[in-house]
Amino acid sequence: MDFRHVGRSGLKVSTLGIGCNNFGARLDEAASLKVIHAALDAGVNFFDTADVYPLGNSGASEEILGRGLGSRRRDIVVATKFGLPMDPLSKAPNGSRRYLVEAAEASLKRLGADYIDLYQVHFPDRQTPIEETLRAMDDLVRQGKVRYIGVSNMPTWEVVDSLHASERMGTEKFISSQNQYSLLAREVEAELLPALSRHGLGLLPFFPLASGLLSGKYRRNVAMPQGARLTKSQQLADIFLNDANFEIVERLEGFCQRRGVTMLQLAFRWLLARECVPSVIAGASTPEQVAQNAAAVDGALSAEDVAEIDKLAGNAPRLFWAH
Repeated sequence: MDFRHVGRSGLKVSTLGIGCNNFGARLDEAASLKVIHAALDAGVNFFDTADVYPLGNSGASEEILGRGLGSRRRDIVVATKFGLPMDPLSKAPNGSRRYLVEAAEASLKRLGADYIDLYQVHFPDRQTPIEETLRAMDDLVRQGKVRYIGVSNMPTWEVVDSLHASERMGTEKFISSQNQYSLLAREVEAELLPALSRHGLGLLPFFPLASGLLSGKYRRNVAMPQGARLTKSQQLADIFLNDANFEIVERLEGFCQRRGVTMLQLAFRWLLARECVPSVIAGASTPEQVAQNAAAVDGALSAEDVAEIDKLAGNAPRLFWAH
C-alpha cells in the first residue's frame, strides 16, 4: 500500500480509503468489523465517515468504526464530517459555531477518540458566514480535538473564498475537498481541480466507480445484478444508467481487454494519476472486496494510457450526487 500527502499538508493517507457510509445500514456491525479488519490487514490507514452516516441510523457508522479500530486508532487517519442534519425534521446544513462544537464533541464520543484527524464541512451552509465556521474549526484545532480541516461538496468559488477568509483571519486552512469524481463524472476538472492544485489542496474522490457502473457488473440490456447498489436504488439508477454512460463503459472495457487490466484497476488508477488525488474513497461490503480494491490501487497507468483513457471517456454527462 502506498501513502501520499493530502495536498501540501503533513497528513499522509493510504491510496485506498474506506468509505464507511454503509456501516450500520447495508452492513450490520459484525460485517462492518470484518471490512475494517480486512482494510487494516491490507495496509489501509484512511477511513472516511460522517456523523449523519448511515442515513436513517445516524451516528452508527462512527460508533462501529471506533469499536473496530480499537487499539489501532493511533495508527489510523479518521475523517468525519458535520453539518448535514442529524434530526430528520431539520433540512438545512448547519455550520454555526454552536452546532459545530456540539457536533465535534458528539463525534468524538461516538468514535471513542480524543481527536479527529480530518474534520470536514459536509455541505456548505450559506446562512452562516464562512468566517464563523472557520473560527470554530480553528478553535478545535488549537484545542487538539481536530488535526486538519477540509470541505465536501463545495463549489470552487466557495472553496477559494474560504481560503481567502482563512488568510485574512489567520486561521487554519482547508487541506482537502471531497467531491464526486470518476470517469463518468468529471465536472471537477473544469474549475475545481485547477483551483485545488493552485492552492495546494488534495481532492478526495467519492463514488470512484460511479455507484458500481465502472465495476463491470452492469451490462446494457442485461438483467441487473441482485443486491447491487444501482439495483436497490432507483434514484441512483436514474442518474447513472443511461446509454451515454454504457457507451463509455463499453469503450473502456475494450481498453481493459487490450491492456490486460480490470475495470476496477482502470477506474482507481486513473483517479490516482491525477496530481491532486492522494487517495480514492471506496466502500466495501466484504473482506474480499477490500482485497480487490487494495490490489486495484497497487499499480499505475502510463501517461500514454491516461491520455487514451481520457479520449475514450470523452465528455461524460453531468452527474451530480452529494455524498
